[in-house]
Amino acid sequence: MAPYVLAIDQGTTSTRAILFRADTSVAAIAQQEFAQHFPADGEVEHEPEDLWATTVETCRGAMRQAGAAAQDIVAIGIANQRETTLLWERSTGRPVHRALVWQDRRTADLCAQLKAAGHEELFAAKTGLLLDPYFSGTKLAWLLSNVSGAAEQAARGELAFGTVDTYLLWQLTGGKVHATDATNASRTLLFNIRDGHWDDQLLNILKVPKSVLPEVLDSSAAFGTTDPEILGGTIPIYGIAGDQQAALIGQACFAPGMLKATYGTGCFALLNTGKNPVQSHNKLLTTIAYQLAGKRSYALEGSIFIAGAAVQWLRDGLRVVQSAAETGALAEAADPTQEVILVPAFVGLGAPYWRPEVRGALFGLTRATGPRELAQAALESVCFQTFDLLAAMRADWREAGAALKTLRADGGMTNSDWFMQCLADIIGSTVDRPQIKETTALGAAYLAGLHAGFFPEPDRFSERWSLEHQFKPQMDAAVRQRKLAAWSTAVRRLLA
Repeated sequence: MAPYVLAIDQGTTSTRAILFRADTSVAAIAQQEFAQHFPADGEVEHEPEDLWATTVETCRGAMRQAGAAAQDIVAIGIANQRETTLLWERSTGRPVHRALVWQDRRTADLCAQLKAAGHEELFAAKTGLLLDPYFSGTKLAWLLSNVSGAAEQAARGELAFGTVDTYLLWQLTGGKVHATDATNASRTLLFNIRDGHWDDQLLNILKVPKSVLPEVLDSSAAFGTTDPEILGGTIPIYGIAGDQQAALIGQACFAPGMLKATYGTGCFALLNTGKNPVQSHNKLLTTIAYQLAGKRSYALEGSIFIAGAAVQWLRDGLRVVQSAAETGALAEAADPTQEVILVPAFVGLGAPYWRPEVRGALFGLTRATGPRELAQAALESVCFQTFDLLAAMRADWREAGAALKTLRADGGMTNSDWFMQCLADIIGSTVDRPQIKETTALGAAYLAGLHAGFFPEPDRFSERWSLEHQFKPQMDAAVRQRKLAAWSTAVRRLLA
């Protein structure tokens, strides 16, 4: 058998390609950033050609590093930025518009109209999602309504819709395959996560013709093969998952009750709830965690808009640090008599509040407040927001109380030991940092390797998960409660 699986990790600001060996060690990594486009306030776009070109170049780059040819790769897996929306011509592959990125807010008015028309409960019941511009469905509706001739072309069956995974799959297969997996379909506002099909009622509300939609397959499946001209040979594509679900898989969170959180620019926490979808009453999302052999597993998801971005703000906005790595040491030296609270609602508050209109605030400033206290406040704000997510999960799922005793954490912020210890202290649970940091790419690789017989079944694959360091709560209970009370008061004041 060929010695590698190739994972494509197509993110919001860069694309990476990683070659994994059968023991899950990394053989090669290539990465390229690409431009972000902001045509108007609240609008975020990508050039589809940038997504495709960086994918090809990083795949070729990783193969060069490892000295690998196409015949050395058993399969390709794709993890992608979720909800980002593309629409292209079937005959030419030409996109009719730039990609609308998941961060794009241009459909806020449409979402408000749908809510006013009383549709929110229906969408939540069928899709597990909220009526928010974050998701793909209203973005697709906007493209069909605002791109000249698009609605007519779609009605004639001439256009194809996809999230980034679908677009890359189309390109990799030379336009032969128009498909996605269940995890990405579950983020569109168009897919019934309970029966596993595109929903005609929701399509009618959003005026989306069924002809534009991709086929929905398992997360580990035969999606097609690459055009041999792209990577020097034919390689099967056997795995696809949205990036956060891929990270859940990469963290081997296959059992109900297992929880992962990825701390990057924002934070996404997913709790595996098993074969039954749990409807949230606390503004969490119900989503498909993965689909294997036709069987869906579900998750509760909480999204924090600002995590690592709070540290970037200290560096780039206030310029109180020169690098993110400084913040842990500064926070450790902070004055313990001060209680500075940052509510980092720079782009609103995510789960469990979903208040996009509020803005950030600092509380508790004194003349003695300096960079050390601000660093502590920024890092603690991410821990407090995580606590809020876990509290909502416990309220939504009665089995979560016993389950949420360990959090598997990944992402750039987890490199800071101070942050990891603070996280364990604030949430009152053990936090595990894995040996393999490339969890998103590993999840995509696993799905591809599973179908190829390169990686074992989930139970055996879970045994390969390796702990790098475990952080246990050490904070005095009274101190923890005081800090959480101060955070809660600050949030209430901001939302009032």
